[in-house]
Amino acid sequence: MKLSRDFYNRDTLIVAKELLGKILVVNKDNKICKSKIVEVEAYMGFMDKAAHSYNNRRTKRTEVMYGKPGFSYVYFIYGLYYCMNVVTREEGVPQAVLIRAVEPLENLEAMSFRRFKKGYDELSNREKINITNGPSKLCMAMGIDKDLNGLDLLEDDIFIEEGIKESFEVSASKRIGIDYAEEAKDYPWRFYIKGNKYVSKK
Repeated sequence: MKLSRDFYNRDTLIVAKELLGKILVVNKDNKICKSKIVEVEAYMGFMDKAAHSYNNRRTKRTEVMYGKPGFSYVYFIYGLYYCMNVVTREEGVPQAVLIRAVEPLENLEAMSFRRFKKGYDELSNREKINITNGPSKLCMAMGIDKDLNGLDLLEDDIFIEEGIKESFEVSASKRIGIDYAEEAKDYPWRFYIKGNKYVSKK
């Protein structure tokens, strides 16, 4: 069952934590890939110096963040890679959650060929862990690119499912790769499933 609009229209820190264990589904190139979300980071808009919308910054790229909750925000970094965020909160409050790492579940062959240009059974153990243990890695593996930016997560191209209820411990830490963000770099807004092998490494 897909997550509802109301799920996303809440406090971003709560949404971030509750996205853990949910299932990210991408239907791209006639391939449906599913992965469990195991690591996220919250970005809190106007007051967050690490957020693209800090200080009410509003550009063509960030416009989707100011819209309805439950939409995808996919952006390009370093001129090479994509990262995927989930827009939260009500319209006009530009907050989002970065999907930072996932555990691959279905259609591992497609993910493997996108990442390493070879079949999943040909991957080394290290490659199998590295397939989706980072924000750009998971986008590459699951086929997430600019075509999936600004899409409604209640539709069928990209969405998040409830998944199977399971018990796990949620850990929190500082976010990664935002040393430019002054005091915001120390906010403990990265959340992950403790002990999951697909959680990214600093």
